[in-house]
Amino acid sequence: MSPMPAPPIAILGAGPSGLMLGRLLERQQIDYIIFERDVDGSVVNQGGSLDIHKDSGQLALEQAGLIEEFRKHARVDCVTKLADKHGNVAMSLEQQSDRPEIDRKVLRQLLLESIPEHRVQWNSKVAKVAKEDDGLMSVQLSNGTVQSGFKLVVGADGAWSKARSLVTAATPEYSGKCYLTTHIHPGNPQYSALEPLAGHGSYMALAEEKFLFAQYIGDGSYAIGFGLYLPEHWNEEKRLLDDHEALKQWILDTQMAGWPEMHTNFIKHTEPGWRRWPLYALPTEALSWKTLPGVALVGDAAHVTTPFQGEGVNCAMHDSVELAQQIAKYGLENLEQAVSEYEKSMLPRGIDLITRSAESGKFLFAPDAPYGWMKNIAGQHDS
Repeated sequence: MSPMPAPPIAILGAGPSGLMLGRLLERQQIDYIIFERDVDGSVVNQGGSLDIHKDSGQLALEQAGLIEEFRKHARVDCVTKLADKHGNVAMSLEQQSDRPEIDRKVLRQLLLESIPEHRVQWNSKVAKVAKEDDGLMSVQLSNGTVQSGFKLVVGADGAWSKARSLVTAATPEYSGKCYLTTHIHPGNPQYSALEPLAGHGSYMALAEEKFLFAQYIGDGSYAIGFGLYLPEHWNEEKRLLDDHEALKQWILDTQMAGWPEMHTNFIKHTEPGWRRWPLYALPTEALSWKTLPGVALVGDAAHVTTPFQGEGVNCAMHDSVELAQQIAKYGLENLEQAVSEYEKSMLPRGIDLITRSAESGKFLFAPDAPYGWMKNIAGQHDS
């Protein structure tokens, strides 16, 4: 018996952009397969809460027929408080009704359950994507197996995409900024002190080119993080991340000297499980490639940026909507034209997001934050 022919479209990555594209193709009755490195769908990825914007993320969910399911899980009672190192609240931002929040892991599960199980090939870490002599695309996995015969490979595989190198030699550049993150759960001695500060939203204390933050998660816990400048290759990383008490003490002694107890207690009572999240972005000049037949990029694979605009997942799902629309318009026999039309709007959108996020990062990590940032916002409103 001859092997089954490959579906026309391979998607790399079962994150929000990859799953959204899969869902949209499913509704168009277009065959596809998703390669995902996780062992199965039960793997709980790191991630906090996401605000889903009306004109991008929510629009994508509407196109996917999932908006009502999203609303069952979304939170609208979220307030973001910005304070200085002494706890003086400089700004309180009510959650806008058109930007409800949802946990990242809940959004992923919602999308995953919207497509048939056989569409995701688990435990499939992609090592290489190549164009074969017949003009079709192949995907090589880390175990050495190769699957070929795809008309289009869509890189939805994040910052270190294996598909991106086919269209540009550029790689993400380190911003110099980094998050160290963990959690505080109900029952923790610090939990009752966090509730009035962060509630069901977020609390940030900014000072001295760094900031402390707490963000409510749907299971009742708080994601706790510390944003700071660190070398890209931090030689203390392994020692400290493997030693919970040592890392806490390092933050308190070297980063929070002079901060009041109301803030140092956040760190003193954190729970084991710290991770380092170095923040990268593609240089904007990299988003200038010419369409390569057989390859498309969505989300972070196309335009990874720092998280200071809160638009990453929204932009990623918006990418998937626009790509699916162009595929539906031009059909499987004209995929090069579909990708070309998609890139005409995606590339400028990615450049804009990278630029705006970099600017926001400058103000969040400024020596005079949060007050300098407030002056900047006020100036924008006055202009």
